[in-house]
Amino acid sequence: MFLLDEKSLRKRKALASSLIHFSRWPDPSGFFAFMNTYEIRHDDILISDDRALLDRALIHRFLSERTYWSPSVPREIVERAIDHSLCFGVYRAGAQIGFARVVTDFATFAWLADVFILEEERGKGLSKKLVAAIQAHPRLQGLRRFMLGTRDAHGLYAQFGFEPIKYPERFMEIAKSQFPKTIDGNAEAKV
Repeated sequence: MFLLDEKSLRKRKALASSLIHFSRWPDPSGFFAFMNTYEIRHDDILISDDRALLDRALIHRFLSERTYWSPSVPREIVERAIDHSLCFGVYRAGAQIGFARVVTDFATFAWLADVFILEEERGKGLSKKLVAAIQAHPRLQGLRRFMLGTRDAHGLYAQFGFEPIKYPERFMEIAKSQFPKTIDGNAEAKV
């Protein structure tokens, strides 16, 4: 669990100032609940959880070709991950330039994953804006634990209260070295 000082909390609340459009979110019963889309605008940047805006081809291309954590990930797996996560797109002039997703139960736990900003847009503070927008999302408030894994961005996430796991001996994982075969039978992709 992380605690924020009053100044940081005010900043996060200020970022979460606009909830604009309606969107459909699946609920466990199989019906769709209509909810406001969460959007934050800053100058010419839009950060939104509207899945309809996501450029899924760009997301797959970036994750499969330009990340260390999911090289060669099949498109079908990226699609399934998007469909079952709370996703955030970062946009400039209508074009997607960043992405992140949160795997969560919306009650006690969340895992931040697949965070990226396109190389040509880096160095402009967009990662910070994205992480702040995610933490300020109304459906992610009151979580007991918010986790992530990173090889090289510890400094970024530490600014938002993330810290090394206090009791790593309490955590376990099943880590597979390959993606499963896709439904259409494509060969497994090595990680």
